[in-house]
Amino acid sequence: MSQFHDFTVKDAKGQDFPLAQLKGKTVLVVNVASKCGFTKQYTGLESLYQQFKDRDFVILGFPCNQFGGQEPGTNDDIQRTCTVDWGVSFPVLAKVDVNGANAAPIYEFLKSSAPGILGTEAIKWNFTKFLIDGNGRVTERFAPQTEPQELISPISKMLG
Repeated sequence: MSQFHDFTVKDAKGQDFPLAQLKGKTVLVVNVASKCGFTKQYTGLESLYQQFKDRDFVILGFPCNQFGGQEPGTNDDIQRTCTVDWGVSFPVLAKVDVNGANAAPIYEFLKSSAPGILGTEAIKWNFTKFLIDGNGRVTERFAPQTEPQELISPISKMLG
């Protein structure tokens, strides 16, 4: 069975981004969208990133247009929105599908490693979050409505 660090994804420029480079780091993976009611969570996510980035913590944003067409832009548009409008400095990668036949393999792994409520694997909406430990083990899945500040405690515990 694959592990988190076995995957390579694409960055916003289409270049390979091997997750192996994150070995030893705690990672929060979030499917993001620029035109969603939860988009304001970018502010809280950036705050989390700033609080913990010097303690081997990183956030990976995966833009997705599968929920209400709320991420319609190109990868360049998305980068501009994230940095200019929301002040995001954590990596926001290339747009992906998180459900269905074309779902990114990393999302198939995340969903099977940490199913949602009642064992459902499908991602229900934008800003679903997965917490991964430094060994690549998916430890928790959080619903879209879970605010970033609610993750301070689980992240702190994981970082020691």
